[in-house]
Amino acid sequence: MKLFTVHFRMIGREPEMVLVKEGFCWPAFFLSTLWALWHRLWIVAAGLLLAEVALDQILQAMHMGSGIRIAATIALALFVGVFANDLRRLSLGRWGGFREIGVATGDRIDDAEHRFLSKRSDVLLELA
Repeated sequence: MKLFTVHFRMIGREPEMVLVKEGFCWPAFFLSTLWALWHRLWIVAAGLLLAEVALDQILQAMHMGSGIRIAATIALALFVGVFANDLRRLSLGRWGGFREIGVATGDRIDDAEHRFLSKRSDVLLELA
């Protein structure tokens, strides 16, 4: 089973809920900037793109071989994969107006959402 954090906000009279998986994020590992853009994390996407370009430029200026450049790129991708969902949570809270209201478990995100709503619908009624 996977663990998800549950984030909630009200837009006017419409509630909105987002679940974010805990743990490593494979899409962010392989396609970091595109992953950030997909989730509308504009500042994160810009920072990732800047970090990738800066890393490449620094390693080129230091005349590092292709093996070191590949290893550094993989290390940056691992870093992004480990912290991507944490960056998403931070962005939801800081700039998205969401509040973390709990956790949910499930094999898939749909299962976790259903399980959370069936057991914790009282929380949503209090927030609405």
